[in-house]
Amino acid sequence: MKPPCYIGLSQAREVLAEMGIELNERQIKRAADPDPNGKRKLPFFVDPIDGRLKIERRTLVDIYRQAQAEAENNVRS
Repeated sequence: MKPPCYIGLSQAREVLAEMGIELNERQIKRAADPDPNGKRKLPFFVDPIDGRLKIERRTLVDIYRQAQAEAENNVRS
């Protein structure tokens, strides 16, 4: 098993762009910022060392793969 690879906002945008999901800086920032209830759209966390938002690369990709699988399952129903 590979060790986790934590990436920041700009790197997350790049990973998503490689998958064909083009987001601007504002869109990725909105997904990372907590809503009024304190929940984030994507599981970014504040790095305890540098204070920047981070997400595990594999988790980000898995979220989109899971969303795609759910969409495909809904079509078949």
